[in-house]
This record gives sequence, C-alpha cells and structure tokens, in this order.
Amino acid sequence: MTAAPLSRYLSCAGREIHFMDWVPDTHNGSSVIAWHGLARTGRDMDALAGHLCAQGYRVICPDTIGRGLSQWSPDPSVEYCLSFYAHLARSLADQLALDRFHWVGTSMGGAIGMVCADGLLRGRIQRLVLNDIGPKIADAAIERIRSYAGNPASFATVSELARYFRTIYQPYGFLSEAQWTLLTESSVRRLPDGRVTPHYDPAMVMQFTAYPQDYDRWPEYERLDIPVLCLRGESSDLLLADTAQQMSERGPRAQVVTVAGCGHAPALNVPEQLLCVQRFMEAGNE
Repeated sequence: MTAAPLSRYLSCAGREIHFMDWVPDTHNGSSVIAWHGLARTGRDMDALAGHLCAQGYRVICPDTIGRGLSQWSPDPSVEYCLSFYAHLARSLADQLALDRFHWVGTSMGGAIGMVCADGLLRGRIQRLVLNDIGPKIADAAIERIRSYAGNPASFATVSELARYFRTIYQPYGFLSEAQWTLLTESSVRRLPDGRVTPHYDPAMVMQFTAYPQDYDRWPEYERLDIPVLCLRGESSDLLLADTAQQMSERGPRAQVVTVAGCGHAPALNVPEQLLCVQRFMEAGNE
C-alpha cells in the first residue's frame, strides 16, 4: 500500500524549495530523486512516484527553483542554470540524509542528474534514468521550447489553459483524463489581472542565453561510471536517434529504450514505462 505523499519545503542553497516526499509504509532501503523537465513541476512524477513507492522506494520529487511552489530566483541570469540546480540537489539530498540513491530525470531533470552524477553527487547516485535527454540536444528543439516557455500564454479560464496544455504536451503520449487534470491544476497560477498562466518564472529561459552551452555535456557523460537507462520518445525532436545511439556506445554505454507513441518526453505514467524504470532500479539490488 502506498502512503499519501507529504508536501514539504526546505531551504536549499539559500532558496526555498518545495518537494513531494513519497514515503512508503515499508521502506526497501532505496530512495529515488525524480526531477521534472524545464517548464514543469515535480507533480509530473506522481505516477512514477506512486508506483515506485508501492514497491518500497522513498521518492523525492522537487520543484526546481522558479517552478511550481518553489521560490523564484532573485538573480535569474546567475541561478537558472544546471550548476546552480546541482547545488540545490546536493543540499536537498544532504538535508534528507540521502547517502546513496537513484535518480530519474525528465529532460532538464536528467541533465541535472548527469551534472550531479559527475560532480557534487558523484558516488551517491547509484543508477541514472535519463528520460528523453542526453549530453547533446537538438538546436531546433531548444528554439521550439524557447518559443513557448519564454513568453507563456495566458487565458481567461483554467479550461482554456487545459486545452493549451493538451496541445503543447501532446508529445507526452497517453494521459488519462485524471492525469491531464492533475497536469493542469498543478501547473497553473493566476496573474494580477485575473488571467491564468503556467506556474513558472518566464525568466528561467535566460539559461539559454546566459549559458548557451549548458546542455552540451559529453565530457560529463563520458566520465559516468554508473548504470544509465535512456528512454527516448520515438518521435523526439530533442534527443535525436543518432545521439541516443552514441550514448549506447560511449561512456557508461547507456541502455537505450525507444518508447513508442511519444515524442518529447514520455510521461512516465503507463505500465510499460513504469515497469521499465522499476526493473532498471531492481537490477541494482541483484
């Protein structure tokens, strides 16, 4: 039986970070940090966290600074970058006394995991799941993301925002009606004029101008000495097939799994994807 998650806050690297803490009734001794994508929140990981928690894993799902219920950065050109996010991750792991744990990251969350596994959390991350992200991402995808994330749309009603989300996140693949509702309701904030918009700081896209090479991470990837699972949406425009192939041949030689019916990025919410991640985690216990 899965316990209800706790909504918690901690000060990490001087910033308040919100996270969902999924604590199982019976802990198997393993913990997981599950980190969301660029313009999303930790609630995207609810399905995965609930599944893993039922298997005895404690699962920590943070909102990155500037997203969801976490503090917005007062210094966006400096703090909205992978190196600062890695400092947040280490502080969070330290305060939660997570000595060794697994990491699952979607898109940006996976890039943070790569940086941490080669740096501030080296030796503590046991297994790394990269959900539709690699050490190189396609330039066209960056421009697509910047086109909507840097200037978020606003709407008069939540229903209109929900329809917008269904359009831009269609590449996630299948989501149930309840999952679409959760995605919307955990991703909405109201503006001073009463309209609603996605729940993140638009300034977070400054990462792409202040740190234009922030997602070029082949050196870090090739130094990884832990097992890596890479899930790639079969029609992803961000993680190209050639890059995924190179990931299977270089560095840690990732196990690459192509996820049918998805682009960028698989939602980690259906049995096939959940079991794929679970089995990868369990392989470390054999």
